[in-house]
Amino acid sequence: MLCVFGAAANADAEASDDSKTLDAIQVTGSKRAEQTRNVPVAVTVKSRKELDRSTAQTAADLLHGEAGTFVQQTTPGQGVVIVRGLKGSEVLHLVDGFRLNNAFFRNAPNQYPALIDPLSIEQLEVVRGPSSVLYGSDAMGGVVQALTREPRFDGADWQFQGEWKSRYGSADNSTINRVALQTGREGFAMQLGASYQDVQSLRVGGGDELPFTDYTARYGDFALNWDLSDVHAIALKAQYARQPKTPRFDELTPGFGQTNPTSAEFLFKPQERYFGLIRYNNSAETTAFDRFSVTLGRQDIVDGRLNRDFGSNNRDTESSRSELLGLQAQFEKTLGLAYWTYGFERYEDEISSERNRVNIATNAVSVRAPRFPNGSTMDSLGAFVALDYALSDRWDIQTGLRHSRFDIDLPPVPGVGLGVAIEPSKTTGNFGVRYSLTPSVNWVSNIGRGFRAPNVFDLGTLGARPGNRFNEPNGELRPEVNDSIDTGLKWGLARWQGEFFVYKSRYKNKITSVETGALTSAGQLVVRNANATKLDLYGVEFSTRYAFNASLQGFLTGTLTRGTEQLGAFEDNADRIPPVFGKLGLDFQLNEQVAVSAYSRFANAQQRLSARDLTDPRINPNGTAGWTTLNLRADWQALPQLQVGMSLENLADKRYREHGTGLDEPGRNLGLSLDWQF
Repeated sequence: MLCVFGAAANADAEASDDSKTLDAIQVTGSKRAEQTRNVPVAVTVKSRKELDRSTAQTAADLLHGEAGTFVQQTTPGQGVVIVRGLKGSEVLHLVDGFRLNNAFFRNAPNQYPALIDPLSIEQLEVVRGPSSVLYGSDAMGGVVQALTREPRFDGADWQFQGEWKSRYGSADNSTINRVALQTGREGFAMQLGASYQDVQSLRVGGGDELPFTDYTARYGDFALNWDLSDVHAIALKAQYARQPKTPRFDELTPGFGQTNPTSAEFLFKPQERYFGLIRYNNSAETTAFDRFSVTLGRQDIVDGRLNRDFGSNNRDTESSRSELLGLQAQFEKTLGLAYWTYGFERYEDEISSERNRVNIATNAVSVRAPRFPNGSTMDSLGAFVALDYALSDRWDIQTGLRHSRFDIDLPPVPGVGLGVAIEPSKTTGNFGVRYSLTPSVNWVSNIGRGFRAPNVFDLGTLGARPGNRFNEPNGELRPEVNDSIDTGLKWGLARWQGEFFVYKSRYKNKITSVETGALTSAGQLVVRNANATKLDLYGVEFSTRYAFNASLQGFLTGTLTRGTEQLGAFEDNADRIPPVFGKLGLDFQLNEQVAVSAYSRFANAQQRLSARDLTDPRINPNGTAGWTTLNLRADWQALPQLQVGMSLENLADKRYREHGTGLDEPGRNLGLSLDWQF
């Protein structure tokens, strides 16, 4: 997509000052380059300068403490962002405009967002609120997009440059190193990069060292930009990620209410992502468009697992693979005061899945039913149109419409269950408004609908389930929908910037497992997924930064989320809802070379638990305790090409856990970073 890809390369250059967050150039909220202050939706932008000051281990870690984004981590090396109370496939994840979400992306915390190299990200953007008009299925809680580096050069002479990034953390003796080489000249540029990550056992607050927390990861990427002429350009991207064997900590250690772990063995072995795209941009103005782009991409994700239940001799090895092919076209046209964006996208996803069992006592081998029906497919076709219209100098509206259709086919699994073939469709729209109260203060409001089509994970969980249950397919599943309204202020005064949003949403047709009342011949209770519940969510998001003088700035974020879920006449708290959380700190520029920060991250206690939370071994049934950490950071521009950073995190060595997370957070940690341009 033209603006999603083309604008990102220069976004940081136009918003290099972290204090000017509302002046940051975003591309996700409107599918074109705009300042965040002018977009009538809530948008979080993390620039390259901010990302370079982080020692994050995963892409999700980069959003800790940001307004409206809560990070949940079930096991090391993984993490998922909860946006406005929704998670997993309820939030759309993009990499360079292409869907990370695939047909077995589950509607719960999962490991797939960790298959993005955190050191390759140029800009990280989050749209908070439904965005299905622009992005289709899954964009209900919002959209999380990672925009990776695109090399550019000025001048006619051929040039060569490189960068080396290195990060170290003492709490888990972790290192991640990245080397990238770039060459080219004006109109043509290439980049080749590689990263390697090595994480050892985690030391938590108080000094305890946790087992099953070590892992490694490796990444590779290639990018090419070629301006064929003044109006024609092509770009190529390729990315690779692999975690060879990552233990699942919460399965291997007893959780709350458990005396024994659930599993004697559990490894994600391996987790892999292969991605490539080719994009063509055309900026030759015609009567139908001022510019357009066409993108063809493919993403393969491999989900491999090895597990053995505690007390069992049966070791299962399985492998599921998604092969996702996508074609996207986007057109843009200005007609007077109206800016039109329209286009279509086609995605085709095929799932292969297999599972085998070995009895470690007898070495007997047997073939088991796969996690998903082998050969399942999920295809989609969507078309959209969006309008940005300036009614006056003060009033601006943004509205749009999309229609999407799906063809989902799950073949029967021998001896387990019947196949499923459904063709759901959904039309959705949105309306946003921006009113300039003053040149520096905007009131914005947005009404929108997000939707999520049932995927292979929802439809394909067939056969025996824990708790003496048997899951049967349901060929009548319908798309889930999330209707939402929000309103707020965005202000950008000379010394004071910030935003304040309140929102309310109703999530309908939520897919959940329900009892049918029937029993199998073996006495198992028959259950099926159904559009059975509705979820009401509301919250408040706040973020601000104030410049006391030219050298000293203060910042504060805060997020409150509440939710209730209803199944028939039964009403309960929604599950995995984050507590009130945020961060507070000061940034001080000592001189042109040295900057220091002192900040605190915090979260209140969360005791508003659902019935599901109470039985989740990751969550204390008495509630998750509140916590506060104290942290320091110093950055030194030692040379024009060399930046060195040092952080001291969790200074009090507090032992704490993020709500819903499967393990405690790091204890006192010394972080070191080095960025060298050569």
